[in-house]
Amino acid sequence: MNHELFSIKHATVRYLNTLLFNSLSFSVNKGENWALIGESGSGKSALLQTIAGRFNVTGGTVDYYFFDDFIKQHPSTDGHLTYHKLVALVEPKHHFKNLSNTSDFYYQQRYNSSDSEDALTVEQYLSTISPVSTGNVYWHRDKVIALLNLIDLQNKQIIKLSNGETKRLMIAAALIKNPVLLLLDSPLTGLDVQTRAAFNTIIDEIVASGISLIMATSPYEIPAAITHIAILKNGSIIQTMPPEQFNADIYLQDDKDEVDNMELKALLNEGDEKKHYHHIVKMNNIHIKYGDKIILDKINWQIIPGERWALLGPNGAGKSTLLSLINGDNPQAYANDIVLFDKKRGTGESIWDIKSKIGFMSPELHQYFPTDNSCLQVIESGYYDTLGLFRLSSKTKAETALRWMKAFEIEKYARVLLKNIPASAQRLCLLARALIKNPDLLIFDEPCQGLDAHQQHHFKTLVDTICSMSNVTLIYVTHYQQEIPDSVTKVLRLDNGLVAD
Repeated sequence: MNHELFSIKHATVRYLNTLLFNSLSFSVNKGENWALIGESGSGKSALLQTIAGRFNVTGGTVDYYFFDDFIKQHPSTDGHLTYHKLVALVEPKHHFKNLSNTSDFYYQQRYNSSDSEDALTVEQYLSTISPVSTGNVYWHRDKVIALLNLIDLQNKQIIKLSNGETKRLMIAAALIKNPVLLLLDSPLTGLDVQTRAAFNTIIDEIVASGISLIMATSPYEIPAAITHIAILKNGSIIQTMPPEQFNADIYLQDDKDEVDNMELKALLNEGDEKKHYHHIVKMNNIHIKYGDKIILDKINWQIIPGERWALLGPNGAGKSTLLSLINGDNPQAYANDIVLFDKKRGTGESIWDIKSKIGFMSPELHQYFPTDNSCLQVIESGYYDTLGLFRLSSKTKAETALRWMKAFEIEKYARVLLKNIPASAQRLCLLARALIKNPDLLIFDEPCQGLDAHQQHHFKTLVDTICSMSNVTLIYVTHYQQEIPDSVTKVLRLDNGLVAD
């Protein structure tokens, strides 16, 4: 009897013209659950995609023994079944379609009532997913809804879910398929403190149901059910070991971080002379409602120039909706008493007037940002607040974009399309895009998602250095206390759409 679940031996793996792995060997036995650890760009996501059959494998051998076993146990199974259907991959980004299944969703759609109606509810979406086998299935809709805490979200349109709620829905959808093999790519990103704390229990139940698990994760967030760890570096598996032999402290960064302060100061001094404002944001008794659901209620918030705020709260608390009122993305701003940059909303200012003063980054922006521009073009587009560069590149602006790439240690990707670089580098490009025009207000919504320990530390140092050199105002959202920059001195905490004590 073969105890191997699958085996990859000496395989060459490519995506388009890029060599991802050379002589890749990786085998998983039944009953094993693996964590993939490594720096950003080391190959963790690429390995999961390879196992799922998404990339072109040449040379070597790939054997999916679990597929042969499944066919033997289910001889009446559809003859068109392939191993792909027995593997469920939960990626950092979702691939939801609208109701007519004609196109993808777009950024800002969740805030426009008529357009957001063109979306399935959570309950409808889960109803579209079926298990491979029609026999006795362990994971059914009611079970996953309860496990992933989706009961109160069943009638909510998927486009209106928060980042963390979306992640829970994606895991639930993967479980309904009752896969033999579940692949999770950074499953904890975007989840609030409570959900992360419950994640061990969730994983335990998944594993107890007989599903084998492989997950790419932080070295500090390895579930107890993991039996083996693979460490990746530069597209190679350099070491495997049981969890008890793994030391996460090797990933701790030296507190010293090399930031070119003179170059950063020069970059921050570029652009137009700043205007003086009495208030960056002034909100009075904000009330936001979609249908019968109240999203925000009785919110009063004043932000003075130069203040640095942390905006905190669990998934679904209303943080993203509150930010959308500031960033000009939510039309309900006109029905509320909101002053931005000393000008009341609805008194003649355009959305572009508002956006020109704000540098913004969020998981939703990353989700929907077009990826067919080069990284340099993506960053240059920050001058124009467009989702991509739709005009001829300016030599001067492109040079400044490259300088910001160097500050973020990603200059090697300058001429590479955004879609062809690691997700962590994509996020850093969008962060540089937010900074390039030296805005009066920076809004960073979970900016460190998907970044490795060094990248997180470097970004936090950059933010603190920028704050020490300028009077920029900052709103910073995170579910991780340690990510909050030292320059943040004020906190607004939301819970269920209300300001929490």
